[in-house]
Amino acid sequence: MALGLTPALRWDPRCRSRDAGRQGRSRWRSAGSPDLQQVPKACPACACDPPEVSCALPTAWAASSSSSCPGDEPDAVATPFAASGACTAEAAIPADQQCNGEPCVQSLTIAAPSITTGACTPRIDAPPPVHERAPPWATRATACLAGAHTACADATTCAPAEPLGFLTCVYHEGDAACPDGYAQRHVFYKDVLDGRDCTPCSCGEPTGTSCTVMASVYRDAACTDPIASNLVSSSVPFCAVTPPGVGLGSKSAAVVAVEPGACAPQGGDPIGELQPADPSTFCCIA
Repeated sequence: MALGLTPALRWDPRCRSRDAGRQGRSRWRSAGSPDLQQVPKACPACACDPPEVSCALPTAWAASSSSSCPGDEPDAVATPFAASGACTAEAAIPADQQCNGEPCVQSLTIAAPSITTGACTPRIDAPPPVHERAPPWATRATACLAGAHTACADATTCAPAEPLGFLTCVYHEGDAACPDGYAQRHVFYKDVLDGRDCTPCSCGEPTGTSCTVMASVYRDAACTDPIASNLVSSSVPFCAVTPPGVGLGSKSAAVVAVEPGACAPQGGDPIGELQPADPSTFCCIA
């Protein structure tokens, strides 16, 4: 055996017995083969908290002399809401008021309330398992390193013959070339570099957000003599035909429902892989 290489008896798990190599040997070395079995990292489940949603009241009603919807004729009269939706008599229209020879109020159009949606907040719904099993090697080998070597006259080192189930090898740290006479080259690894990770949790765009407003109109100026109350959704404007010439003395509006919707969670997917590390080279006699 050449100088600089350590004599070793390598046991292959396919052989019958490892115990035979224990007699008269001082150290054992166990390592894994390059065919490291990849185990995906256990990643957490991602979830998304609902977005923050705000609903703004329609800016105005429009009263039209048209008896059909939508009442978007040029003579439509805007009747704005109060910013808070509280009762207001601003821009009231008296009963039987005429517009171009027609009752000014024959239909009402209410714009859809506007909705502002923020982003969803990602969170970890379920943490990964606390303990993960050790990365599995597809093949393992154990080497018996002799405690005492016999110096030979030609400046080489002699080692005893291998027991049953072992091969006679020389051993070198790192990924090294084999010397002449040792045709079987085996590289095994002592450690594993864990390059696995999980993609971060994130959220898609919000979907399904909506809000609903209750809009009411009254004959008097104090919101006590109702004509009608209607739900108006953020998805579509509202229009209704009224009795011709009805008076619009006051109006009010209030948000009655907000649906924040939801976001589809993304991320929490395993990426990367395990890499064998700290190689050792065993060069064995065929």
